[in-house]
Amino acid sequence: MTAFRPCIDLHEGKVKQIVGSTLSDSGADTNFESEYTAAHYADLYKKLNLQGGHVISLGANNQQAVLNALSTYPKGLQVGGGITIVNAQTYLDAGASKVIVTSHLFENDELSWDRLSNLSSEVGAHNLVIDLSCRRTNTGWMVATNRWQTTTDTLIDAQLINQLQPYCAEFLIHSADVEGLQAGIDRDLVSLLGQMVSIPTTYAGGATSLNDLDLVKIISEGKIDLTIGSALDIFGGTGVALNECVEWNLNQRTSD
Repeated sequence: MTAFRPCIDLHEGKVKQIVGSTLSDSGADTNFESEYTAAHYADLYKKLNLQGGHVISLGANNQQAVLNALSTYPKGLQVGGGITIVNAQTYLDAGASKVIVTSHLFENDELSWDRLSNLSSEVGAHNLVIDLSCRRTNTGWMVATNRWQTTTDTLIDAQLINQLQPYCAEFLIHSADVEGLQAGIDRDLVSLLGQMVSIPTTYAGGATSLNDLDLVKIISEGKIDLTIGSALDIFGGTGVALNECVEWNLNQRTSD
């Protein structure tokens, strides 16, 4: 059943909400920069018993902030950004509930099934989240790597989803075209994902209000979870309060 999932996005060591399409080596357009640390948000999510959230490292200089968040909420947060077969187990040992991987799975901008198989075997499929963050093109949604700067030729379709599912426990999909814009979720993408996935899947990008949780639940038939970032009050937003999302989750559990 659809649920709200929390997030911590890190850029240059700070908790930020950025416009995803502007992220590059030289920086990014920022909607919000917090005065609080990643550990502060991890502690908040822990106290609220929010499950399945993620901390994402966007670029360099985030390592200590990531580790502080993981140690504050052990096994309560997934971690992504720069995950490879070399460091994945280290993050699990540091307290990550799962590791999230995208760019490492691609070699010369093509999905490497050898890399995926090796990583899944190394950490266990139950510990792996495949990030299929993407951009919309004329032929469909293509996976975007390298902090969403590189649009690959890997199309998100039923065949890809079916092939990937045995290697992982979950999917995470940021819609890079609408990430941080608060202009509405990509309904077509959410609907498509709802038709294809059979494992837990989280969508992020464009959410503006609590109504988006209801919308995602309806159009995905309850199969897709939602992360809300820039619109959330704890990240400077005015569209929805965190306590409303917590209450929404509780209402879903009691109504099931």
